[in-house]
Amino acid sequence: LSGMNVEPREYLAKVFNEDHEELVLVKDIPLYSFCEHHLLPFFGKAHVAYIPRKGLVTGISKLARVVDGYSRRLQIQERLTGQIADAIMEELNPYGVMVVLEAEHMCMTLRGVNKPGTKTLTSATRGIFRSSQASRAEALALIRREGNL
Repeated sequence: LSGMNVEPREYLAKVFNEDHEELVLVKDIPLYSFCEHHLLPFFGKAHVAYIPRKGLVTGISKLARVVDGYSRRLQIQERLTGQIADAIMEELNPYGVMVVLEAEHMCMTLRGVNKPGTKTLTSATRGIFRSSQASRAEALALIRREGNL
């Protein structure tokens, strides 16, 4: 629960001016959190995409730190997805942000319906990823892509 003592948005303060206004995607970021309803862990992967505005980019490790900062607290997956997207959108002001989380919840595995291996996927889209089907499709295709280019 170390995320309770940090403000994840602060990780996005370090930015660089680059000549880049195309998709940036960091995928398969390990994700560990605790369900606030059952106090049991959920874990999986986060995929974070954004399109920089005016070449303003952040370090790719900063995106992973934002995921960690928000996930290392009592959470629900739906809120977590939106918090990550909102932080990036508000701090970097990109053309758009897409966040996809896929996680297995121990509250479904160890209690209740007892369905191990069940994954929950959530997404949050902001900006161009909400308004442009082509941008959304490009990001989703890269998230789904396995192996080498």
